[in-house]
Amino acid sequence: MKDKNKTFKQYIGTKGEDAAAGLLKDRGYNILRRNYAVHNVGEIDIIAEKDGDIHIFEVRTRRNIGHYPDSAESVIVRKRNRVIRTAERFICDSGLYEKNVVFEVIRVTHDENGNILKIDFVPF
Repeated sequence: MKDKNKTFKQYIGTKGEDAAAGLLKDRGYNILRRNYAVHNVGEIDIIAEKDGDIHIFEVRTRRNIGHYPDSAESVIVRKRNRVIRTAERFICDSGLYEKNVVFEVIRVTHDENGNILKIDFVPF
């Protein structure tokens, strides 16, 4: 772990987001913003554009143990609503009204040491 001020959970989360962003770039996505936040509304992990569509990605990095057996299931209704409201703000602030918006969860699975095992996409 490079940054001594981060917890292991934060380190793993950042590592998962970095891996997801790298995969998106490899697949031809243009990353517009990362960690876009609106005070008292919410935060979006990755906002990208591909083929004229805006893609809103919530990245979940997990070992798939604990309360939620599947990292995509951990994106509960309250979180989804915050992401949607934050995306609306981004679209308005960026003037991208005419664009189609796609919401997805990127599920990053890692082992007990933080090594990434798999990355897949799940509809929001």
